[in-house]
Amino acid sequence: MRQRALRRTVSALLPLFAIAATLTGCGGSGHAHHASAPASTGRSTTAAGGHTTRSADHAAGAGGSGGQLDFPVIATKNTTRVAGNAIENAAAVALAVYPSSIPGTHPGSVVLAPTGEWQAAIAAASLMASPIDAPLLLSGPGSMPAATRAALRQLAPTGERAVAGAQLLRIGDVPSPSGLHTTHIGGANPYALAAAIDRFEARARGSESSDVVIASADAPAYAMPAAGWAAESGDPILYVSASAVPAATAQALRAHRHPHIYVLGPTSVIPNSILAKLRAYGTVKRISGSDPAASSVAFAAYRDPPCPSGQPCGHIAHSFGWAIRSPGHGYVLINAADPLDAAAAAPLSASGDYGPQLLVQNPNTLPKSVLNYFLNYATPGYTSQGPTAAVYNHGWLIGPTSAISVRVQAQVDSLLEPVPER
Repeated sequence: MRQRALRRTVSALLPLFAIAATLTGCGGSGHAHHASAPASTGRSTTAAGGHTTRSADHAAGAGGSGGQLDFPVIATKNTTRVAGNAIENAAAVALAVYPSSIPGTHPGSVVLAPTGEWQAAIAAASLMASPIDAPLLLSGPGSMPAATRAALRQLAPTGERAVAGAQLLRIGDVPSPSGLHTTHIGGANPYALAAAIDRFEARARGSESSDVVIASADAPAYAMPAAGWAAESGDPILYVSASAVPAATAQALRAHRHPHIYVLGPTSVIPNSILAKLRAYGTVKRISGSDPAASSVAFAAYRDPPCPSGQPCGHIAHSFGWAIRSPGHGYVLINAADPLDAAAAAPLSASGDYGPQLLVQNPNTLPKSVLNYFLNYATPGYTSQGPTAAVYNHGWLIGPTSAISVRVQAQVDSLLEPVPER
């Protein structure tokens, strides 16, 4: 049971504040969040992973000046917000997972993924799983952003034995900093790069995974929830288009020797004709919903083999899927328009509260599918023993209030709070 959620929230914030302080001195990363309004509007973001400015939604909770605290934007009793852009969020999450302040809290290796290829960044989330356990940072092809540089300096990776002592795993077109033992994973296109990540991880693990996730290379919102699962399970993410199974993907699937293949998204994204082609390489099942938010919920509740009807459901050995249909877990909420944030937040799904990624499509509204999921499965109940005997939830919100509003944050906080059983 998670009976120290608030203490854990405060502890998680400490490395985020450290990154914020570093960025203040460096002038920020220069990479803007997709929904951040221009300065002339007076809107801005409160950054647990970056700069601190003002917005009307932010002001509903507090400011960053005048001696006020940044609550409830940064945190409520059941939620924590990482409020930068994707580059800053990746840096903040990496330091929340690996505080790197005392011996034993540094990672062996760190992933540096490209901002210009969301497919590669999401596929690289699998490198957070054992045996590599590498948090993920983001960079474009030029100079490394300030947030990434500061986080990498503090993380000070020690060298991971599973990858021949590499301290930095460079994915695609990203810088190669001096002074670190680096390994590069490349590919000519998103399909080939995802397949290369899969091969690299299989070598580190010593075998190919029996489960493979297939996502659309053209519909990022439906691919996003795969990042959290890949980080937790180590299952690779490979890509298809709406019209073909590319050669690199087909070759990777053959290497897995008839795996269980799980396709994310509805027929409008990956048609049944593609599933028919995939059956040449393994068994195929689809996980989907009517929209990106509903699909993320379907993935959060999914298990193969299916849960017995009318019985408690949970993850069991050798099963696939989160199977989260009970309270006492973490949940990571991300705006569906920000695929890089799925990669940035993936380490949160592989540590601490081990939670699935759920999508928000309108910053000011919790999707009905997510609301019903929380009502059906997440809200803890407690008996006459009182709330101290209950299980506890925790929600992470990724992005500023322009991505997920304080109103939605407050609603999530309420839904995750234990209530008396009736």
